[in-house]
Amino acid sequence: MTDKTGRITLWQVEVFLATAEEGAVSAAARRLGASASAVSQQLTALEGAMGVPLMDRSTRPVALTPAGQALKRRAQNILNEAAAARAEIAGGDMAALTSLRLGMIEDFDADVTPRLLSSMAGELAACQFLLETGASHHLFDLLDTRTLDVVVAADIGAAAEWMEVHPLLTEPFVVAAPPGAVDPAADLAAQLQKLPLIQYTQRHLMGRTIADHLARQNLRLSHRFELDSYHAIMALVAEGAGWTILTPLALARAHRFQQSADILPLPFAPLSRTISLNARAGVLSTMPARMAAKLRPLIDELVVTPSVARHPWLKDDLKLL
Repeated sequence: MTDKTGRITLWQVEVFLATAEEGAVSAAARRLGASASAVSQQLTALEGAMGVPLMDRSTRPVALTPAGQALKRRAQNILNEAAAARAEIAGGDMAALTSLRLGMIEDFDADVTPRLLSSMAGELAACQFLLETGASHHLFDLLDTRTLDVVVAADIGAAAEWMEVHPLLTEPFVVAAPPGAVDPAADLAAQLQKLPLIQYTQRHLMGRTIADHLARQNLRLSHRFELDSYHAIMALVAEGAGWTILTPLALARAHRFQQSADILPLPFAPLSRTISLNARAGVLSTMPARMAAKLRPLIDELVVTPSVARHPWLKDDLKLL
């Protein structure tokens, strides 16, 4: 099983890594936008070039041999070094990029993400895009394991030394209450404590952030629902089932319910979060900074301006960075 040339291509390495991470040739093919037969051919060619079996493709999931495990430990570094070389050679020319693995916070998937991709598609005509949307902690895990190149997500604490961070937006947490259920001119906190809280799930960072903040205020609020859907939460608020704590981005995503709820400032200590663009430092040259520059006007147009127009009291706390 020896290849006379012993040549290994970057495409072979990428196919191998995708198969190892996905656990199946068919799943790797879907991820890479290739056919299963093409993936199998590349794996066979790679094993021929290496001179040893790398994985058992008859098992589910595929089982890596010791040689395959060794290659997997180095495969992403190989691909990252190639990406860094391409970025360095291209300099400030984003059009020279051939692939981009982008992770976007779910809060942006309705409006901001499509506009960003549309804008970048024209400039990066030869670039293949992989988009993953999800919760912030999940995206950071994928960036940490080098599965993604760039993530746009809520900050989760101190940035790791290997990251470059481009802040985009700071936004406050606000109250969404059933229409007319509370009197903003009276003691808002006391009124809310008499109503059930509809919680955003603590399985996600934002839910834990809200719960921790309430605990620091010594607030023990009754609740029946803990959900991971902005739309479901806001639908319950609109129906009078309780009140909730969300952010303007979350409200924008559940826009159909915004007119069916009273949006008010938090009646206790303020709470906010920052959304940033994050990448592995030094890998993609100036591209992360340029992408952040593209994102800021989109966020201003699609999130900040309409939110402040509806709720002028947000002006000092909802802003671009």
